[in-house]
Amino acid sequence: MKKAILLIALFVIPLCAVQDVPKTELPPFKATLEYRALQPGEVVRVSLKSHLDIRQAHVRFLERKYPLWKTPDPHIYMTFIGLDLNMQPGDYPLSVSVLFEDGALHTSTKQVQLLEKEFPVKKLWVDEKFVTPPAEELERIKTESALLGSIFAISSSRWLGEGSFIIPSPGTAAPNFGERRYFNDQPRSPHSGVDISSPLGTPVKAANAGQVVLADDLYYAGNTVIIDHGLGMISFYCHFSVIRAKRGDRVHKGDIIGEVGATGRVTGPHLHWSVRVRNSRVDPFSLLALDLSK
Repeated sequence: MKKAILLIALFVIPLCAVQDVPKTELPPFKATLEYRALQPGEVVRVSLKSHLDIRQAHVRFLERKYPLWKTPDPHIYMTFIGLDLNMQPGDYPLSVSVLFEDGALHTSTKQVQLLEKEFPVKKLWVDEKFVTPPAEELERIKTESALLGSIFAISSSRWLGEGSFIIPSPGTAAPNFGERRYFNDQPRSPHSGVDISSPLGTPVKAANAGQVVLADDLYYAGNTVIIDHGLGMISFYCHFSVIRAKRGDRVHKGDIIGEVGATGRVTGPHLHWSVRVRNSRVDPFSLLALDLSK
């Protein structure tokens, strides 16, 4: 899919001129936003590069602070921002602040224009117990909801990924991220992931490296694996027939973590794959548009 690049213009100079300009006269840093689209449900990578020594750096967006992580290149930092699928279109300020080792603090603010996006509506029919759960399951559902909330709120401050993301399972991916759903004619939360139809038992791979923070059977999601990739990014895989990972495992990109199944609230065998960035629900395919190899 086509990528778009936005440069914070205050710090951009022609690349051909860099060799002819003394370092003391170069702008203190250049910040770059990389994304597939500026719409609800997308992920944005923020990269920062400087010829100066940086003590710390962060981004502020929607009243959240995103610390920038130092990559293996000591002059390049990065982080990720999630544009939740329920965000409203409009202009939002994004600020980049850098504290240099010499004590100088530089901040720049850019208005990011979020465009409108329409999501489809779908009606599904499932076992009634997944629409109106029996009383004896309510405590379990409440406990699992609290557990997921705590998992989505905590992530490694380091980037644990290995290059770009991959599709975790072969098959037909439905364009159903963000669907406004009705189960048995009852409205429910928007669909926060994508569904990939594959035969029962098809191996599912980790879309990127990270640490397994949950591998368990959940009421709605069935057999589930959740991986922390760091910098607030969490990937979620569910409805497995078999789980092939356990909590605490460090997995590499492409490791088998489960097999396609039909457990939990489903209409047939498939993989549900979703991603959250600091609890913002984003389309996993927006990650595939980012080249994270550099």
